[in-house]
Amino acid sequence: MEPLWLSDIPRPARLRVTPGLRFDVVVIGGGLTGLTTALLLAQNGIDVAVVEARRIGDGTTGASTAKVSVLQGVRAQRIRRQHSADALREYLDANIDGQQWLLEYCSNSGVAVQYADAFTYAQSDREVGSVRSEHAVLREAGLHTELVGPLDVPFPTRAAVRLAQQAQLNPMALLSVLAADVESHGVQIFESSRAQGIRSGKQGDQIIDTEHGPIEAGTVILATGTPILDRGGFFARLVPQRSYLTAFRLAEPVPGGMYLSAGEPTRSVRRVPDTEGDVLLVGGEGHGVGRDSDTTARVRDLVEWTQRYFQAGEPITAWSAQDYLPSGELPYVGPLLPGQESILVATGYAKWGMTNAVAAGLALVGRITGKSPQWSGALSSWRPSDYTSLPSTLGANGSVALQFSTGWMHVAATGDRPAPAEGCGQVNRRMLSPTATCTVDGVTTSVSAVCPHLYGIVRWNAAERSWDCPLHGSRFAPDGSVLEGPATKPLGPRP
Repeated sequence: MEPLWLSDIPRPARLRVTPGLRFDVVVIGGGLTGLTTALLLAQNGIDVAVVEARRIGDGTTGASTAKVSVLQGVRAQRIRRQHSADALREYLDANIDGQQWLLEYCSNSGVAVQYADAFTYAQSDREVGSVRSEHAVLREAGLHTELVGPLDVPFPTRAAVRLAQQAQLNPMALLSVLAADVESHGVQIFESSRAQGIRSGKQGDQIIDTEHGPIEAGTVILATGTPILDRGGFFARLVPQRSYLTAFRLAEPVPGGMYLSAGEPTRSVRRVPDTEGDVLLVGGEGHGVGRDSDTTARVRDLVEWTQRYFQAGEPITAWSAQDYLPSGELPYVGPLLPGQESILVATGYAKWGMTNAVAAGLALVGRITGKSPQWSGALSSWRPSDYTSLPSTLGANGSVALQFSTGWMHVAATGDRPAPAEGCGQVNRRMLSPTATCTVDGVTTSVSAVCPHLYGIVRWNAAERSWDCPLHGSRFAPDGSVLEGPATKPLGPRP
């Protein structure tokens, strides 16, 4: 499952971490947040480096729909339910500033951008109320949205909120240019260098332990999707979710807007310009990581929906992305622990990272330089209003506890079994130890089924051929190597 964006964008390989180096700031994570933050820091004359666990573009940014929009489904009304009108306005201001910075950067750097109207639409009569509420909340907050009737598109719509002149782009084209720009400012980008922990060093420095050895920094910024450190308990304040995307080449014209349904099942639609003919991108079918027994059905549902409403054949590719939904609805940007500025974090964009990631970079650099944007409070990692989200946080963690106990009870009741068929995986008990066994490309591999983060039992993801932890979203390749955090160590060897 390879993202469409990776098909024609060259990605130069970069060196691994050299142990013993020191920087004023080290940014961990080479997605849009990390690269934007590094560039802004370098432009302010700050000595900075970027450490990426895999390669530039292998994370959420390189797998996103890349809609650069301030209209974000029904996010505004969800935020307004838990926060004040001022907080919502500040969130929108942050996204507007992030959007403007990004579009200006693309214009100056030659990154192609397509401008299009964004729509949050009702698929059925029961979603019309949600569409109207989103329009009302956004208008009250000062955003010039328009409430319109059924749209001129092949799929069902009853009503929609429209926000004109939003944007979309190729995220890998953006990351490629951004990474080169970062390096042109003297910033080193280290790839294939997973950070595995951070500890205090002498004279207040932070020591970052990577798989290739330690480096030091005065300040560390965690731009890793979910923080790789458990300090601050962000793993308990985030809900990891995977969603799927499919790309089709159509004989008929592709609708020119950017569309997102107001309810379930989620359907996200956009056009991707291509020299061989425009491509239709359809996404949706989100679910909690490791909590779906048939992930292949998710992709199949997207394909069937597209074939039903468009003259579409089989998809040219399909893939998925991982996002983190904050229990308090607003992103978390700031200190990992209250009052401690040596480790900063940015997470919880709720699938709207193209604007929020840049806003996070602006806020983080503002903290370091003493020039925080006026709206930065809405993106704070610690705010009093988060107490209102306590019920949803407790609910999410109650679900985690259920997944933990269910996984271990399943293992206790399952003995050793024959090797699984091609493309399949199973968790069983070998002697007294939980074992994860899968067969991929004719090779059967067995590793420990216990996630090294907080000891959940992983589950097989057939669509992506990975082991996924249902507790906090860590994911592992068939051989046990880490794909997604918060885990920083691989699944252990077979018992």
